[in-house]
Amino acid sequence: MRIRSLGVIDDAVVELSPGFTAVTGETGAGKTMVVTSLGLLLGGRADPALVRIGAKSAVVEGRITVPAGAAAAVRAEEAGAELDDGALLVSRTVSAEGRSRAHLGGRSVPVGVLAELADELVAVHGQTDQQGLLKPARQRGALDRYAGEAVAGPLDKYRAAYRRLRAVTTELDEITTRARERAQEADMLRFGLEEIAAVEPRAGEDTELAAEAERLGHAEALASAATVAHAALAGNPEDPEGVDATTLVAGAHRALEAVRSHDAALSGLADRIGEIGILLSDVAGELAGYADDLDADPLRLAAVEERRAALTQLTRKYGEDIGAVLAWAEDGATRLTELEGDDDRLAELTAERDALRAELSGLAHALTEARVEAATRFAAAVTEELASLAMPHARVTIDVRQNDDPDGVEIDGRTVAYGSAGVDEVELLLAPHPGAPPRPIAKGASGGELSRVMLAVEVVFAGTDPVPTYLFDEVDAGVGGKAAVEIGRRLARLAKSAQVVVVTHLPQVAAFADRQLLVEKTNDGSVTRSGVQVLEGEDRVRELSRMLAGQEDSETARAHAEELLAAARGDG
Repeated sequence: MRIRSLGVIDDAVVELSPGFTAVTGETGAGKTMVVTSLGLLLGGRADPALVRIGAKSAVVEGRITVPAGAAAAVRAEEAGAELDDGALLVSRTVSAEGRSRAHLGGRSVPVGVLAELADELVAVHGQTDQQGLLKPARQRGALDRYAGEAVAGPLDKYRAAYRRLRAVTTELDEITTRARERAQEADMLRFGLEEIAAVEPRAGEDTELAAEAERLGHAEALASAATVAHAALAGNPEDPEGVDATTLVAGAHRALEAVRSHDAALSGLADRIGEIGILLSDVAGELAGYADDLDADPLRLAAVEERRAALTQLTRKYGEDIGAVLAWAEDGATRLTELEGDDDRLAELTAERDALRAELSGLAHALTEARVEAATRFAAAVTEELASLAMPHARVTIDVRQNDDPDGVEIDGRTVAYGSAGVDEVELLLAPHPGAPPRPIAKGASGGELSRVMLAVEVVFAGTDPVPTYLFDEVDAGVGGKAAVEIGRRLARLAKSAQVVVVTHLPQVAAFADRQLLVEKTNDGSVTRSGVQVLEGEDRVRELSRMLAGQEDSETARAHAEELLAAARGDG
C-alpha cells in the first residue's frame, strides 16, 4: 500500500509479506493508520478528520493479488476493472471536505463495490472493527467448509432439490394467484376463436375480394373501355367504312412483303410488323372476351361487400390482414389448450411440490446432523486454542438451531424455516468464564478477548476459509509472557495458509513474523516515506529490545530479543 496525507502519515509505502507481517512502533507513531488505510481500500467509511492537517485530500493505493476466476476477480471485472498481471489496483481518495472517490483496476467505481470485495479479500479483527466470521451466514459457511464432504454431499443434494422446489412453487403460485386473469384470458380466446370460426376466412381471401369489388363497382366503365379499345384495334361492325389498327397494320405488312426480297433490312421490318399484327389480333380477341365475361350483377357486388365487411370485423380485432388473423387463431388455440390444462397441471405440480418438500426434509435432517457433529469438533478445538491464549476458562460452543415457520418444512415433528443452505442457523457462542451463560461472541467478549477468540477460530478454520488475508489489531491486548508467545505461534501457524497482518506492541508476537515493519515519526511529528521500514538483522533486534525494555541498547533486552527470534525460528 502507499499512504499519503492520512493522519500522522505524510507519505509512506507499506510492503506486506505474503506470510506473517507484524507492524510495530511506539504509541502514537501511526501503526493503526495501516489498519485504517486497509479499511478505506475495502470500502470503509470516509472520515474527513483522517485527512492530514494542511492537505487537500488523503489517498490510499493498494495492489492486491487476486487469483484468476476467484469471486473477487469476477466481481471486479463485472464492475469494469482490469487485472494487472493477476493483481488488482485499488485506490481511495478522501477530501478534506468529506468527498470520497474509489478506483478499481483503472475504473472509477462506487465505494460499495469495494465493500463487496472486502468479504472475499480480507477478514479484519480489531477492537473497533470486526468483520468476516461475526456474520452468522459466514459462520455457517465456514462451519460447512470445516466439516468437508460430510456436509458438502448432503448440501449439494439439498440445493438441487431446493432449486426445483422453488421453480415448482413459483409456477404453482402463478397458476393459483392468477387464476382469475387466466380464466378471463381463456374466455377472450374462446370468443375470438368462435368468431373467426363462424366467418371461416381463407388465406388471401381479403385481397381477392378487394380486387373483385373494385372490378364490379366499375363494371360499366370497364365494359365501355374494352369495347372502344376492341373497335380501335379490330373495327366496328356497325361502321364498315371505319379504319382500325389491325387493317392498317395488315396493309403495311403487305406493302413490305412485296419488296422484302430486295433488302434484308426491310425484310426484318416486315417480320416485326407481322408480329405486331398477330399481337393486335390476340389483344383484340381478349378484349372481346373480357367485355362478354364482365359480370355487372349488382347482387354479386352486394354479396362481395357483405363478405368483406365480415372479414374487416376480424382484421380490426385480430390482425392487419386475414393472414395475421389466421396466425392469431393458431396461436390462440395453442394458448387456450395450455390454459384449459391448468387443472391437470395444478394437480401435477402440487404432487411434485409435496414430494420435494418431503425429500427436502430428509436432506435437511441429514445436513443438520452433519453440522452438529462438525460443530462439536470445532468448538472443542477452539476452546483448546483459547486455553493457550490466556483464556483458560473460556468455552466456545456452536449453536445449530432452527426457527419455527408454519410455511416451512417438517423436521422431527417441527415445521421450521428453510432456505438455500438448509434449515440451520449457526452461531458461535462464548462463555468467557465458568458460570457465565454462552453468548454470541460479539457480545460475550471484550475487545482484546474478541480478537483472541477470532484468532483461535481462524487458526482452527485455517485452510477452509477462502479469505486470503487476515488483519488483527490489538489481538494481544491485555496479555503477555507465555500467552503472548502462544499468540505469536498461532499467528505464524495461520500464516502458513493465508496472509496475516498484525498490529502489535508485544515483542513475543512480533518475533514470529516473517516481516516486521517499524512505523516511526520524524522530528516534525509526521511519518514520511522512510518512516515505514522493513526491519532486518540488527535493526530488528534493536526494535524488539525497545519493545521488551524500552531501551534499545540494553544488553539484557538484546539477549532476550535474540532469544525470542531464535525460539520463533526454531518453532517454525
